[in-house]
Amino acid sequence: MAELIRMPKMSDTMTEGVIAEWHKKVGDTVKSGDVLAEVETDKATMDLEAYDEGTLLYIGVEKGQSVPIDGILAVVGKSGEDFKALLDGNGSSNGSAEPKAEAPAEKPTPAPASNGAEQPAPKAPAPAAPAANINASIIRMPKMSDTMTEGTIVAWHKKEGDTVKSGDVLAEVETDKATMDLEAYEEGTLLYIGAKEGTAVAVDDVIAVVGEKGADFQALLQGGDQPAAAAAEPDAPKAEAQPAAAPAETSTGNGHDSRVLASPLAKTIAKEKGVDLAQVQGSGPDGRIVKRDVETFQPAAQPAPAQAAPAPAAKPAAPAPVAQTAPAAQEGGYEDIPLSQMRKTIARRLSESLFTAPHFYLTMEINMDKAMDLRGKVNEVSPVKVSFNDFVLKAAALALKKHPAVNSSWLGDKIRRYSYVNIGVAVAVDEGLLVPVIRNADQKTLSTIAAEVKDLAGKAKDKKLQPKDWEGSTFSISNLGMFGIDEFTAIINPPDSCILAIGSIKQTVKFEGEVAKPTNVMKVTLSCDHRSVDGATGASFLQTFKGLLENPFGMLV
Repeated sequence: MAELIRMPKMSDTMTEGVIAEWHKKVGDTVKSGDVLAEVETDKATMDLEAYDEGTLLYIGVEKGQSVPIDGILAVVGKSGEDFKALLDGNGSSNGSAEPKAEAPAEKPTPAPASNGAEQPAPKAPAPAAPAANINASIIRMPKMSDTMTEGTIVAWHKKEGDTVKSGDVLAEVETDKATMDLEAYEEGTLLYIGAKEGTAVAVDDVIAVVGEKGADFQALLQGGDQPAAAAAEPDAPKAEAQPAAAPAETSTGNGHDSRVLASPLAKTIAKEKGVDLAQVQGSGPDGRIVKRDVETFQPAAQPAPAQAAPAPAAKPAAPAPVAQTAPAAQEGGYEDIPLSQMRKTIARRLSESLFTAPHFYLTMEINMDKAMDLRGKVNEVSPVKVSFNDFVLKAAALALKKHPAVNSSWLGDKIRRYSYVNIGVAVAVDEGLLVPVIRNADQKTLSTIAAEVKDLAGKAKDKKLQPKDWEGSTFSISNLGMFGIDEFTAIINPPDSCILAIGSIKQTVKFEGEVAKPTNVMKVTLSCDHRSVDGATGASFLQTFKGLLENPFGMLV
């Protein structure tokens, strides 16, 4: 079954998006997670990922055109599938029913193709009109950052029955980066809340329904075409003929005969638990399988096989481990900490980076004597306190301008080299790590960089960062020197090609002829993606970086 791809709300203030680039063309195969297009929002240019697998059947918006929130961008489905009815009526059964509106008796004809024949006949008269005639709109979980796959409802600011105006804050949503406001872009009454506070919801899954008071929103939640299918109920002979075919249809669990319609999160959980999605009944829109369906799924066929008994027989070995773990629990016990959205994303993205990008590492010692002297003089006149990390950031930015190959990203079929320098600065927070971005760092003074870093670090710790604050880095820096760490290797922050790990400044001894003199040395390690940066390229960058810090007055002119 073909699926519409709509313009998601990628930021809390976004009202429309502009297609900056299409990464797929009509006829291309699409997999879940593939980047379909780049969308320019009011905050940044972000990737639009696919959530369904199949073939890109239709592109409805050309490059450079703007599309309002929830506007149709494309259609993904089976190769050769007829998607015209989907575009005309936002649902295949709706589209096919309209041409036959003159003869009500003919409406049941297309309906037997749906599994809605099991619904009671009395429901048919009221919602017989297509879902387009229902004065209500579904509110879905928007993609609020380029790495977001799901969001957790922290708090609802509206309750069912409340009046909603465009721009009102409906709820607070915790993403992998920050807690953000979810604004309404429809006016009406909040008819339905589909996710309780504390519930994680996959991107594009249903959160709520807003519409005219008294509107039959259940038809929307059921996919919009269910009422039309229910109209086939009076045709008793045909309805009775369906049960024989029903098992074949229900084998997919959600009414689709060739592929399972499920959210990315549901697919991930099912894979981890070994659940066959074809046996799961979906409760989401259009029968989509969502997280709760997989978590509550109980295989109906388990009681049938008599051989299920041997499985418990194999468990006698289990009591032994239980007895062994009891003393450990008595000694100190343990606590299972639920994963936050931030921690899930850190785990996913850094695992992908480490096991996908071939890392190599270059370490160098830098004499920091002159930098330490200059810092004292700078802080005498600077409006804000300048740290050694600010010196590092400025030196890296200037070195990147001289070595554009390091200021790059690996994009699969091409390497993108940036003409601007946006440096991501790793900031530790209670739940993990955030990387706010200093934009055009090569053009800024040390005091400006110091002020921006301080401001962004404060926002990160208070969970007040917005997408514009963390998107668009071309290079990253991670500094653990303030914790006394001599040196370490950092994992590349995708899609950057490199990340620079900064150690502490240590006093050591250098010899000038026969005379031993104290000196201050800092070790740095550059992690490089070998797909886009070679060893000699990384080494040349470090030489330039070293020269700037060892003769820092050059950074001031």
